[in-house]
Amino acid sequence: MLPEYAPGARNAVRTCLNVRQGDRVIVIETRARQDIAEAIAEEVAAVGADLTRVVMDDVVERPAPEFPRVLAENIRKYRPTVSYYVGEGLPGELAFRQPMLKLLTDELRCRHGHMIGIQPRVMVQGMAADYEQIYRVTRKVYEVARQAERIEVTTALGTELTATFRKDWKWIPSDGRYWEQGQWGNLPEGETFTAPFRLEGLLVGEEMGDHFDGKYGLFETPVRLRIRDSRVVGVEMPGHPEIVREIEAYFGQHPESNRAGEFAIGTNIGLTEVIGNFLQDEKFPGVHVAFGDPYGQETGADWEAPSHVDVLASHADVVVDGRKIMEAGRFLI
Repeated sequence: MLPEYAPGARNAVRTCLNVRQGDRVIVIETRARQDIAEAIAEEVAAVGADLTRVVMDDVVERPAPEFPRVLAENIRKYRPTVSYYVGEGLPGELAFRQPMLKLLTDELRCRHGHMIGIQPRVMVQGMAADYEQIYRVTRKVYEVARQAERIEVTTALGTELTATFRKDWKWIPSDGRYWEQGQWGNLPEGETFTAPFRLEGLLVGEEMGDHFDGKYGLFETPVRLRIRDSRVVGVEMPGHPEIVREIEAYFGQHPESNRAGEFAIGTNIGLTEVIGNFLQDEKFPGVHVAFGDPYGQETGADWEAPSHVDVLASHADVVVDGRKIMEAGRFLI
């Protein structure tokens, strides 16, 4: 592997997924990210686990419109205990990744590291962070957030959001430790999230996930999303009507695609800047909101959608039931 990838690969294999001798590991990778997948594979081999690799581009035409049945059957025959997805996302490929996640984590109960959007810079920054520290901070924020009835979020860019929550919809601490079968998370890590019951206000986003960050990185002009009763009712980005149309089309692809499905607080305090890669930037201390699927199998939310796109509001002030826990991206707890 490239030597600069070694700390991140060690975290991904040993610290985050606790891979050990006797595990059967599958790495599903894209051709464009084979250098990072190779680092993961070498670390898996170093701990003595069994390994198989699948190059996504070799088994399905991209953008992938589905998760191929023959690939699913081959994975079932291998019976992995640990899995990784290492690759970039293209428009529409949730149709590949959602069934893949369901197979790996729900059916086969793998410990799964989901590295969608991984890039070299992320491998040497967010993946190389102190994951003991990330674990402690995430757990502390989770203990506060999981009791919340109301969270207010403001940013210098103009975000003004109020979120309320249901007690029977769970907060999930994505603390970077997936040591039990069926657990999974996006790597690099550091956040706690749930599905909001209701979201109201204005979200001014510096960046969006899915395929948007790969195409635009940090927006030249932040997008302004007006939200009423958890739905996006207005999209504004002065000077960029083509991006507005693209975002509106994304939110319009399904009746639930414009519905707030995730409310998350980033907890990776080792990060010092946002870089235009959502996989890492969503972990930066601040808030991100996703519209579309609410990860109901984890949160308990009783609806679903075929899309999921995150929007970042970093350096936020966060007030939980009247108690300020973050100021301009700095934790006060």
